[in-house]
Parts: sequence; C-alpha cells; structure tokens
Amino acid sequence: MSSSGPSTVVSVISVVALVAGSVAIFNAIGLYRSRVCAVRVLEYERLARGCLGAALLALAVAAIVGSTPRREIVIGATLSFVLVGMSRGGYRAWLNARRRAGHFLRPVLLVGAGDESADIAELLLQHPELGYRTAGIVGDENEAQRHDLADYWYGDIDYARHALADLGVTGAIVCASDLRAGELNVAVRELMAARAHVQLSSGLHGVDVGRLRPAPLAHEPLFYIEHTTLASWQLATKRGIDIVLASIMLAATSPLLLLAAIGIKLQDGGPVLFKQQRIGRNGAPFVLYKLRTMHQGADQRTAQLFDLNARDGPLLKVTNDPRTTALGRLLRSTSIDELPQLWNVLNGTMSLVGPRPALPDEVVHFDAELRARESVLPGITGLWQVEGRDNPSFAAYRRFDLFYLQNWSVTLDVIILLGTVESVLTRVVHALFHHGEQIALAPPEAKDPAAQARRKLEPSGSTRHRDQ
Repeated sequence: MSSSGPSTVVSVISVVALVAGSVAIFNAIGLYRSRVCAVRVLEYERLARGCLGAALLALAVAAIVGSTPRREIVIGATLSFVLVGMSRGGYRAWLNARRRAGHFLRPVLLVGAGDESADIAELLLQHPELGYRTAGIVGDENEAQRHDLADYWYGDIDYARHALADLGVTGAIVCASDLRAGELNVAVRELMAARAHVQLSSGLHGVDVGRLRPAPLAHEPLFYIEHTTLASWQLATKRGIDIVLASIMLAATSPLLLLAAIGIKLQDGGPVLFKQQRIGRNGAPFVLYKLRTMHQGADQRTAQLFDLNARDGPLLKVTNDPRTTALGRLLRSTSIDELPQLWNVLNGTMSLVGPRPALPDEVVHFDAELRARESVLPGITGLWQVEGRDNPSFAAYRRFDLFYLQNWSVTLDVIILLGTVESVLTRVVHALFHHGEQIALAPPEAKDPAAQARRKLEPSGSTRHRDQ
C-alpha cells in the first residue's frame, strides 16, 4: 500500500508532463496555425515531426522515472499520428463543407489591381474551403475595371490602411507583381504598422512551397527555387510501392469485393464490372475497371442530364444522379467501386497516384499544357481527388494536375495516399450517419451576385457521362 501511493503520483505526473509537452511541441511547430493546416503536405510532415518529438519526450520521461517501455512508446507515437490525423481530417471535412456553404470565411483585402490580383480573387472564389473571401481591392482603378474587379475596388494603394478599418478586415494579400517596387514597400510597411496579417504573393504558379529556399542578397529577401529531379530510383520506388500496396489491398479487400459483386448481381442480374476506355500514358487508350454503380442502359439516359452538370468545363458530375442504384450510391460514397482499378495498377496501365484518367471526348478539349498529364501514368487517386474532388471548377482540376506534374516526388505520393485514406474514412463515416446526403456543398454564389457575374468559367465541352 505504501509503495503504490508514490508510484501512482509519479505516473500521474508523467502523464500530465507528456500531455503538456506534446501540446507544447505541436504548438511550437505550428500545428495550431491555420496557414500550416491549410497545406495538407505541410500538416502531415509537421504532424509526423510532432509525434516523433512526443515519442522522444516520452523516452526522456521514462528514463527519469526509471522505466523504459520503448515498444509501447513507438506504438503510442504511431497510434497518435493515425488518430490525430483522422480527427484533424474529420474536422477539416466538416469545416470545408461549412465554408463552401458560406460560413467561417475571413474577409481579406487584396493590395494591387492587375493580372495577379484577378487571379487571386478568382482563386479565393473557386476555393472557399481556404477560408477567405475578398472584401475589397486597392490599386489602380482602371486596372480593376479592366480585370472585372470594379465591384471590389476601394481606392488607390495609398488607401490600403484606411480600407482595413473601413471594411473591417484584419488580413491583406499583397499582389507583388501588380505593384511598383516603391508602392510595394510602402504598402507593406503601412499594413504592418496597422498590425494587419500580411501575406505576400510570389507571382509564381505551380511551384511547391517546399522548393523555395530563402536566399537573401545583402539582406534583401530573395528565394532560390530548387530543381525537381526525377532520379531513376524514384521511378523504381514508385512502381515498387504500386505493386506492393496494390497486391496487399487487393488481397485484403477481396471479401468486400465478393460481397459487392454478389449484391450487384442480385440487384438486377446485370454485369458486375463496368469497363470504360480512358486515355493513359503517352495518350494510349486503355480499359479502366470499376464496379457497376448505375442501372443497366444508363448510357442511353445521359442526354437527359446535360442541364444537371455540377461542374463547368468538359468534365461532368451529376449530384444525386438518378441513374445510380441504391447499392451504387453506397459503393461510390465509400469508394469501394474504385477497388477493381487495383488490377489496372498491377497490369501497369495505372498507378496508385497520378492524374485521374480522362475520357477520350474530354481530352479533345484539353490544351497542350494540360495534355502534359499524359506524360505520367494516370492514378486511382491524385492531388485533385484529395484537395478538390468536390470543387466544381475545371480551373481547380487543371491547377492540381499541373501542380502534380511540376512537383512530383515519392514524398508527395505518400502524402496524397495518406490524404486519400483520410478522405475515404471521412466519407465512410458520413455515409453511415448521413446516408443520401452530399459531404460537400458547392460555393454559395447566389449569396454574392457580383461574384457570380465576375466568375470566369471555362468553356463547356463534352457532356457525356464520366463514371458509372
């Protein structure tokens, strides 16, 4: 009895120290900052560092109290990474859906009126899940009018500080390439003096932030851009990961596939698999496999759905597609219908990660820059599926695919796979508790008629169905 008291006290103190220390580590590496959490790659990288730091802290505490449960610490750190990642992913899914519905959007001031300001205003409009909305723009009035930003225009650059107070905003995005050097420095100093949260654009597009290295010259802030190098070992590693994971996943999910196949067959007696020609690497067509999720003869009903397309541009997505069966909706919401594509991975026509393979009549509407996506194997999942699957904008689809091509690495593939697991688990939970609802809502343009008028849509192309 006498010895158990001090032991219990030591245990309680150790647990409190570990919890407090872990929270301090997570805070120190920025895991509670929105600008870190907004970048999934950065969040996962820092979450791994945080769990490693917590494990080292646990080892130190164990050494102090005379206990060394190393295996338990390793298991605990791994579980912490998984559980914290899942909980943050669930919260992110909820928050993104609310933001797409027009809630929790932080107003920001754009400083500069030109090409870059117009691009950023469009970016914020296309991605409400980022949590921003444009409250106003300061810059040249003629440039604002030329870029269809007149409704946002507040005044010249000199009024930036006043705009913060008048518009009730605390953050500003400075569009560097829209300003002269003198204007840029004055504007930044004024905003900082007003205690605003200032983000400075680089003018770059499609360059991963991880490739930027601070490289000041005479204390002037410059960045060095790292080259992307695709060594042969990286390509071999990617293929190795594909074969190993696809084999394991196919074996592990075979009972689930069998049950789904039986359900599809009993439903209407039709074929279990849906086969469709897609465009693969180097523009070569191949047959993609999925579990059938639509009624037989769904192809003949496509023309009836042209006006229901939830996307702009050549891609087609119909919310609550009437051609989808009841079982098909469940298979889609849980991504079980995609599992047969593991065979595509094993036969070399697809990879686990890559741009989503397009239909032939979609590809004819892609320009030469976007056709570069055919230089790599298409994927079951990709950056667009993880970051913009519910985004109706074709510009988002284009931006994510081109970003992947310009910044590919094995690390990025691993991050996308982790993000896919998070996304699928979130959708499974949502399907169980909110059957029949959509996990994300389209941007609420009706709440902002001016933004709706300004939105630059890509020209519509093919309207054929995309996926069964």
